[in-house]
Amino acid sequence: MAEDTKKKIQKLCEQINFHAQRYYELDDPLIADPEYDLLFQELLRLEELHPKLVTPDSPTQRVGGKPLAEFHTVGHTHPMLSLENAFNETELHDFEERLQRFLKTEHSLSYMAEPKLDGLAVELVYEKGLLSIGSTRGDGRTGEEITRNLKTIRSIPLRLSATENIQIPELLEVRGEAYLSLQGFTALNEQRLAAGDTIFANPRNAAAGSLRQLDSKITARRPLDFFAYGISDTGQIPCSSQEELLDYLDKLGFSINPLTKFCGDISMVIEHFSHLQNIRQTLPYDIDGMVVKVNSFELQNRLGSKARSPRWAIAAKFAATQATTILRDVEFQVGRTGAITPVAILDPVNVGGVVVSRATLHNSGEVNRKGLMIGDQVLIQRAGDVIPEIVKPVVEQRDGSEKDIRMPGSCPVCQHRLILPENEAITRCPNSHCQAQRMRLLIHFTSKAGMDIEGLGKKAMELLFNEKIVQDIPDIYGLKVSDLVLLEGWAEKSARNAIAAIENSRETTLARLLSALGIRYVGEEGAGLLDEHYGGSLENLIGASEEELLEIEGIGPQTAKSINNYFQDPDVITMLKQLMDFGFTITSSIKNPKESPFAGFVFLFTGSLDAMSRDEAKVRVKERGGKVASQISRKVTHVVVGDKPGSKLKKARELGLKILTEKDLAELLAGNDDTPNNTQLSMF
Repeated sequence: MAEDTKKKIQKLCEQINFHAQRYYELDDPLIADPEYDLLFQELLRLEELHPKLVTPDSPTQRVGGKPLAEFHTVGHTHPMLSLENAFNETELHDFEERLQRFLKTEHSLSYMAEPKLDGLAVELVYEKGLLSIGSTRGDGRTGEEITRNLKTIRSIPLRLSATENIQIPELLEVRGEAYLSLQGFTALNEQRLAAGDTIFANPRNAAAGSLRQLDSKITARRPLDFFAYGISDTGQIPCSSQEELLDYLDKLGFSINPLTKFCGDISMVIEHFSHLQNIRQTLPYDIDGMVVKVNSFELQNRLGSKARSPRWAIAAKFAATQATTILRDVEFQVGRTGAITPVAILDPVNVGGVVVSRATLHNSGEVNRKGLMIGDQVLIQRAGDVIPEIVKPVVEQRDGSEKDIRMPGSCPVCQHRLILPENEAITRCPNSHCQAQRMRLLIHFTSKAGMDIEGLGKKAMELLFNEKIVQDIPDIYGLKVSDLVLLEGWAEKSARNAIAAIENSRETTLARLLSALGIRYVGEEGAGLLDEHYGGSLENLIGASEEELLEIEGIGPQTAKSINNYFQDPDVITMLKQLMDFGFTITSSIKNPKESPFAGFVFLFTGSLDAMSRDEAKVRVKERGGKVASQISRKVTHVVVGDKPGSKLKKARELGLKILTEKDLAELLAGNDDTPNNTQLSMF
């Protein structure tokens, strides 16, 4: 009897999945809705009677389960990186030129051009073909686990389609965009209005809000959809290009955007970009641009990634949506490094689905260049459909009542006299004890760009600072639940969650800590270089001289001086010691450095190479655990000499350093360490 029921359930699952595909994916149903509903209700009835026979890929799993208490975080095995932007044809040509320089080729490259949907990037992990984990992008390294919510989206397969010609790997991590169609967005807002709820500003916010519901039954009622566009590791599949990958994902049961196009050269990319921009308003969903990817996986692997983005892809963004409004006033904000930023206060206006009332004016030079005045009617846009900016004043509308915008002479917070450093465009408050700077630093420290401490966002940190509970970074790690529960807007649960997040952040990498400290000129990429060079040792970095820092490839004079000055400040050293006393554990973000074949090697390149660019050679060295120096010193272990090497070769010989030709380097990269250990190669 049990076996008969099991077979009946399997048969119903097959029928429902078949008819769901005909209805949702092919738009060609074979049965009427009431007939489909009868099949579904029969399956629900049988599964309720026999709960042990419910499988993870049953169609009933799309209707949602019991509400969760909270979301848990999940790590991505490979980072979900962001993309650099291009806004016009010239910048797309510049993108290709950068690729050609890196690959040292003049040949045209082929690309895949894919519509950039304005939704939410997610990752789907399939184990033996079965969906096991679904998560948001988060900060790129970790995201929120929203598996149950993603299972409610009918275009996401719960089990991958298996055929004779398709091999399903043991593990497959698929990436794509969850989104809401314009029709679905309109219907959802109508429902919310009827229920007396606030409406969503745009489809992206609606999609994000739908996927972050603790009650997956609410998500199941939202008409979400999904397009797949990639995987985390191209080594997981039998494909050699992005074009083959999309075909492979299609055969596994994923929806692929039909406007994705293979482009044989950059001119075809630009042509397709223009086409998408022209038809943008006719599409059933929002797109804000087009993603351009080098088609070949071999070339993608050679090009690699930078700290924030892959070299082999770029987001071509459409021209920003514009609107006009009135510039009513200008406020002056103090940043964490003392930068004084003028911020325009505007009459609220809807720009591309978002109400804008403030826009940065960057600096006094920008204000003067654009000729802005208080009271102007101004043209504004959201740069890249994200950041509000003023394009220009509508001079023809002036009536004489407009007022000049004047930069203050003293800090609007601490009243210290402002300075404009030589060769800089930004006016600064030089008072490191300025309360505004200290608060901004704390906000940055706990933000996603810093330690990413959940629960301690901008508003929370402003409250803690103004209540004088947190005045310096170490104070964060001395917080207790009792410090938070009495504050406005806090409850015991949120307080405990915040304290738990603080505890979790005590163990971190040197790169993340450096990014969080907000050292001037040290961004995410610079922090990664320092982590890589010093192997996660904060002590060694603190003891480094300016000259030693300059030897690190990618660290320039301005950055080296800033780092050196920062760690010479006694207050900084005291603050770091207090952090260590709170149990901070710092490691390197570089995995298994001792197992790397080039561990302990420091390479310096001089002269041009023939088979690959110097940039690519440096990437290959770093991938194998080696370091790259920009200045000659006794710490350099290998000097790679190309054509027209210059004075560095002479200095290397004087120091008795090991000198390699490009051929020697290729042998070393291939794992053949039989290069001559001498300093006098015959070709020189």
